[in-house]
Amino acid sequence: MSKIEWKPGNMVYPIPAVMVSVRDKEGVDNILTVAWVGTVCTNPPMVSISVRPERYSYKAIEETGEFVINLTTEELAYATDFCGVRSGRDYDKFKECKLTKEEASHVSVSMIQESPVNIECKVREAHKYGSHTMFTADVLAVHVNDEYMNEKGKFCLENANPIVYSHGTYFTMGEELGTFGYSVKKPNEKTIRSVKAEKKSTETTRTKPRWKKSRKKK
Repeated sequence: MSKIEWKPGNMVYPIPAVMVSVRDKEGVDNILTVAWVGTVCTNPPMVSISVRPERYSYKAIEETGEFVINLTTEELAYATDFCGVRSGRDYDKFKECKLTKEEASHVSVSMIQESPVNIECKVREAHKYGSHTMFTADVLAVHVNDEYMNEKGKFCLENANPIVYSHGTYFTMGEELGTFGYSVKKPNEKTIRSVKAEKKSTETTRTKPRWKKSRKKK
């Protein structure tokens, strides 16, 4: 196997593609799609988004210091793409994508009701680097759709069919490979007995037909 060297670039894929809702000082709502989004800190809870200054929504974030991150799903894939390639200067994206506005609790921004998770954010710092400004923000509240809560009170985002973005293409999530820490967990006794029983059953199934065949020959 050989490698091809490319010029420096952003190749951390796949990543979430989220819809960020904002509201400017005049009270106009808009949505922009952002792929440069990430976790900054657990305690206090903080996130970041990186936005180009020429984006229509950039001014609203800069002026108000507020935004909402709305996670996306397979059902919201069309809206996710539309909100990334069309400008709020020309379109009412909530209307065009038939998305429902829902007022946030701690920031003066509309959340997207159809999103399974809405994260209310208050900008703490704006870091102007080059092509993008990275807004680091405190998470003030998280809203989740109770449709994806299981009987044990666990939020199962996978049931919402979340999507990811990889080098210009949207994808749905694949099958589960394991839970956190599965590589170092020891199998419990129940699992060991189950595996042994299955192995024994398989061996019996394989040897039994041979024995019968041998008896018939005699």
